[in-house]
Amino acid sequence: MLSHRLAGLFIAFAVLSLLFGVLQRLSPSIRGQKTFRAGFLTDCIYWLWTPIVTRGITPLVVALALLPLAAYYGTDLRSLLKGHGALAAQPLWLQGLAIFVIGDFLGYWQHRLFHTSRLWPFHAVHHSSNELDWLSSVRLHPVNDVISRLIVALPLVAAGFNVGVVALYAPFTTFYAILIHANLDWDYGPFRYVIASPMFHRWHHTRAEENRNFSGGLPLWDLLFGTFHMPRGEKPAAFGIDEPMPQGFVGQMLAPFARKDRDQDQEAVPT
Repeated sequence: MLSHRLAGLFIAFAVLSLLFGVLQRLSPSIRGQKTFRAGFLTDCIYWLWTPIVTRGITPLVVALALLPLAAYYGTDLRSLLKGHGALAAQPLWLQGLAIFVIGDFLGYWQHRLFHTSRLWPFHAVHHSSNELDWLSSVRLHPVNDVISRLIVALPLVAAGFNVGVVALYAPFTTFYAILIHANLDWDYGPFRYVIASPMFHRWHHTRAEENRNFSGGLPLWDLLFGTFHMPRGEKPAAFGIDEPMPQGFVGQMLAPFARKDRDQDQEAVPT
């Protein structure tokens, strides 16, 4: 029920506010950053919107996209998601590990794709926070969410994995996405090249280095493809984007479409 879901979100918000309030005070990346910083109320709306509306729309779109694949394999959607072929015969723990690694690799490339000109207007909404903290993680345009999940889900399902195993660690990955946006100076020391840390991802959100550190879990992909950036002894400080972005929620929902219309008008002007 919606009321139960709302109650869960309010409780989670209170718990995470307390947890990160303590952690960000003990190990801040930027000292003195306020809790009620610019954009706080907008991100509170996203806190409710993203899990209820966006994450309600995305599975429907993914399911529709998978229907032709189910027809190709001569099965129904539920059976397709449970896996098929040699990969589905593997132990669930092994499938889960493979899905994590392959999914992270696909996630790296879909993230890079969103930094190209055509998709950037939607991803720019996520990057528009000038003061980054744990709550900034939920500032996500629905189009960004839908396309990014399609890019990751379709190849995994087509390959034959039982994607139901993702539900086993989905809560952890959700929490981890929140963690790496937090105002923390953690870089994990000797494991800085193994696991994406808050410092690793905060460098991605800086204006100067927004085309670096695309990995969500394994910095390995950034190391392999030359996009790793985490200089020792330095901390990212200037976040946000250079182009204008409305401060309010509704304005941010509409901004990518307005920008695309504006860009098309400019392309139509003869030179």
